[in-house]
Amino acid sequence: MAERGYYEPALDGVEHLPTELNMFHASPLLMRSPHWHAQVEVNYIVRGWAHYAMSGYEVRFGAGDLALFWGGQPHRLDDASEDLVYAGGHLPLVHFFRLRLPQGVQAGLMQGAALVSKATDQSDPVNFARWNDYVRSGDPLKISMAVDELLLRIERIRFAPYELSGRRTASDDHGTDQHISPIVVRICDYIADNFREDIDSVDIAVAADVHPKYAMTVFKKCTGMTLNDYVNLIRLSYAQALLMRDDANVLQVAMDSGFGSLSAFNKLFRKIAGMSPSDFRRDLRSRPSAALPPRVAACTPYN
Repeated sequence: MAERGYYEPALDGVEHLPTELNMFHASPLLMRSPHWHAQVEVNYIVRGWAHYAMSGYEVRFGAGDLALFWGGQPHRLDDASEDLVYAGGHLPLVHFFRLRLPQGVQAGLMQGAALVSKATDQSDPVNFARWNDYVRSGDPLKISMAVDELLLRIERIRFAPYELSGRRTASDDHGTDQHISPIVVRICDYIADNFREDIDSVDIAVAADVHPKYAMTVFKKCTGMTLNDYVNLIRLSYAQALLMRDDANVLQVAMDSGFGSLSAFNKLFRKIAGMSPSDFRRDLRSRPSAALPPRVAACTPYN
């Protein structure tokens, strides 16, 4: 039997392209070390099983399982069946914040829990394969449809049994993976709960019960991102979701997303998204759209 190959994450463990939906449908390689990415990961196990070492716990997904977890927490595919095939994607926060999830689920995911639903059916492998093809096609309309259909599929989880695995409390830090500082876990928890407020490195460090300089050093070492970059990335993705609303006011969006000023919001938005907030909204509204009957279009929540 041939030796199983391994995936080598980048040295900082962080994948870039945080605002793009990346889909996959493959037999994955195991990972030698944890990695991070600033999207929510969606896994559908087509065949076999996958075992992940998360930040502070382990979880195994079997054939037919649909799972979600926040990729901003360190995770590693450390074991899997020889026949593993999984499908899914890295869902940007800009889309994740649009989801209508049951109360507590969104916060639980952002704080490191994994959501697992076994209530899947024969349509799921077909759908995930199609969404992967659509996203990889480069066709804007197909990509848009893949996003909308994936979001609706995730929202339907609320109508069937599901579990949140590995949700931590402050007393669980002792179980954190030896490669990941429990300080970073506390930092991520605090930011997930407070990114829309006026917080800085001092506030974050106080919540993590460490000196601000030490908090910044540990976070950068573990994630490859500065505290400020991490907070701003989450704020920006949240702001993009708000900008998708028809009645969105750019100034109000900036304030509601935690930015202290419109100028700071515009500057960061241009830096990461490559365009102004106004241009982003204009581009979104002019994207290709399917010719749906008025009644159907009105019922679609992601227009």
